[in-house]
This record gives sequence, structure tokens and C-alpha cells, in this order.
Amino acid sequence: MFTITEEDIQTVLRDYGITGSCVSFCELQRYHYEEDDLSSKQVRLIIRVDTDEGEALVIRFKNEEDAPIETIEAQSRFAALLYASGIETPKTYLSDGRYARPYRMNGYDVTVTVERFVAGELQIVDAETAEETGSLLAEMHNVAEQADYHVESAVLFDPLSRNDLFGFEEFTAHKDKLSAIDSALYQRIVEAHDRLAAHLKPFEQEARYAVQGDISDCNLYRTREGRLGVFDFNRCGDNNLFFDAVMQAVFEARLMDYPEDLAGRQEEVILPAFLKGYQQKRPFTAEQKAAFPYFYSLVSAFWLADLKWNENSLLNALKSEDSESARRWMEEIFRRECYLLPMPV
Repeated sequence: MFTITEEDIQTVLRDYGITGSCVSFCELQRYHYEEDDLSSKQVRLIIRVDTDEGEALVIRFKNEEDAPIETIEAQSRFAALLYASGIETPKTYLSDGRYARPYRMNGYDVTVTVERFVAGELQIVDAETAEETGSLLAEMHNVAEQADYHVESAVLFDPLSRNDLFGFEEFTAHKDKLSAIDSALYQRIVEAHDRLAAHLKPFEQEARYAVQGDISDCNLYRTREGRLGVFDFNRCGDNNLFFDAVMQAVFEARLMDYPEDLAGRQEEVILPAFLKGYQQKRPFTAEQKAAFPYFYSLVSAFWLADLKWNENSLLNALKSEDSESARRWMEEIFRRECYLLPMPV
């Protein structure tokens, strides 16, 4: 397992021009790759370091197959661009003109980055925070587009490829079993999907720009002055900005924690608030507003939590050979495909 010492940390601080000395450090996040493979040399370790000069820093150590040093450097430069443009995000530190630096530590090759630690992490989202988040995302999109900035890396929320929110391929992977339950209904679902997906075609050839890529998942914080900020550019990459806006909005409306008074109605409150905030800083075009209902229906119909992750998912119904439950899921998927929600802004 990858380990570090105070001496290792002191070396990093010196290389990044930080004059203070480490007085304490603690782990914020560690991926245990060795649990699946004892010989693995993959690393993701994030630590907080406190110095004798009163600074609190975050040092990230990485060695992951999908994150070469060039990608980490580009992600860090995007974070620095946002910081320089007035977006609230942690300051990143340079070492010999670069943000990402390679090290050989305790038998591991790792890429290191250093940034200022920020407190005030948000986990509960209300309507006001959702509107602020939409506004923040729009400002980030404006910076990326104006600077023509790009990061060649996959993102979590690209509807044109595998993503973390929805997946038509997760449905069609079980074609034989689903067709055996109701072949006509299966075919109607597929045909409806194709009609919905056709409304995204005009956006496929649009320019893509760098996005933070994971703005909603506990990566938000509020400063003492009340400003909303964002950190963690681990999933930063290029995406169509309209796609990113809609999928980030749906994520925040469905997969965060919410005040008790929003229980059962969080999406009807959070989604329009997020899109309202976005629209104020980056107005949606007529074409985007027209495409939104079809895009939203795609996401909802093939929502991965319902298809495979939840205990009562479609996949679990198929595994248990519960044909009646599987049929109900097929009917629900088709219902969602037919429900067209106008853009709520």
C-alpha cells in the first residue's frame, strides 16, 4: 500500500515553493486498489497538510490508468484559469512552471498536485443553493468557451457515451429476456428511444469545451463571506456545454441530500432553480429549450439507478425471474419516454 512520510511531504512543499513546514497531516480520501489486486501500483491518495505558518493545503498523489500526467496538468491549468477569472475555487500551486509533478515515492510512481485547503463543504442542497450552483456552472462554461480551453479526458455526464446517470445500452443488453416478456413493448421502447435521441443529433457536432465534470457531488463549498465555490477537477474533461448543464442539473436534483421540507418533491424544486441560475448567466438558446424535453425523457427513462443499482431495479427483477415486476418496469420506462417536460425556466 502506498504510504507517505513527513519527509516526503516536506520535499513536496519545498518543490512547490511553500516555505512552511508540515506540523500535521491526515488522509481525506484513499482508493484501496490493492484490495482487488495486491500487486497494484495504482494510487489515489488525498491528504490535508497543516504547516507551521498557518497554511492548510491539499496534496493529491495519483497513479491511475485514465489520468496520465498530461491530463492532470491540463485539469489543473483549467482550475487555475477559473481561479484567475474570479471563479471561487482553491488556489493551485506551481512547481517549475507546472502544476503536476512526477515523483518516485516508496516504490510507487505518482503524480502530485498541491492546492489550498478550503472548508465549508456543502452536502445539503436547497433551492437557493441550486440556483447559485446553476449560476456558478454557467460562469465556468463562459470562461471555458471564451478561452477556448480544452482537456482531453472522458467526463461522467456525456449522453453520447457511457455515463453515470443513464444508459440505453443497459436496457438493450437484456433484449432476449425483455422481448420474451413482451416483445411488442420492448420494440416500442426502442423506437421511442430513437425518436428522443434524434433531438440530440444537432448538438453532436458542436464545439466541446472543458468542464469541471462533477460539480454537484459534494464538491461544493461556501466561503466565510458566503460565496459558493467548487473544487475537485478529477473528472474534468471536454463536453458539450448544454449536455453538461442539463445532466449536472438533473444530478443535483436527484442525487444530493436535501432539507426535510423538500422530501418527495426535491426535483420539482431543485431542477428549475438550478436551470434558472444557469439561464441568468448563460441564456439557453431556442434550440436548447426545444431539445430539453426529449433529453430529460431520455435521462429519466433509462435512469441507471432504476435499471441496475436500486434493490427493486429492472435488472434485479430479471435476475430473480420476476416477469411481472420486469413488465411493470418496461411500462414505466415507456411512460417516461412519452412524458415531455418543458424546460422549467
